Amino acid sequence: MYIQQLYMKQLKTLLKTKQEIPIQRAIILETFFTSSHFRECINIELKAFDLSIEQFNVLRILRGQNGKPLNLQDIQERMVTRMSNTSRLIDKLILKELVVRSQCKNNRRKIDIAITPKGIDLTAKVSEVVSKTEHAITKNLNDKELETLVLLLNKIRNQ
Repeated sequence: MYIQQLYMKQLKTLLKTKQEIPIQRAIILETFFTSSHFRECINIELKAFDLSIEQFNVLRILRGQNGKPLNLQDIQERMVTRMSNTSRLIDKLILKELVVRSQCKNNRRKIDIAITPKGIDLTAKVSEVVSKTEHAITKNLNDKELETLVLLLNKIRNQ
């Protein structure tokens, strides 16, 4: 109970409020703040490579295809943050010569997107940097705490 009061006090200070915050709202707010912190830390690292988190996500998805292209809808379904402007995102990656777009051989109405060798190389370099950042972000948690956190977050999301 003391720990909960301590964290609630920190959250109230952060929000500059004296009002009581229900625990359910505190969880949501803490998750938002934590998500924002994660994005900020990763964005700082990606900036050096002229990539956004969403662009990097697309590159990782395509790299995982081992040379097989994906259509836009399949990419959108696999993205961590689903967005309506994925076409624009792909256009930016094409301009950087990290992906290529071509007409699907099986369905001429669909467009295939594949990662280029340049995209594979860049994704490998960026992945190393992002992995180090992920470790730095979570360094205060031991393996058991990390497992518990993953399970709890999944439990909330998969109601």
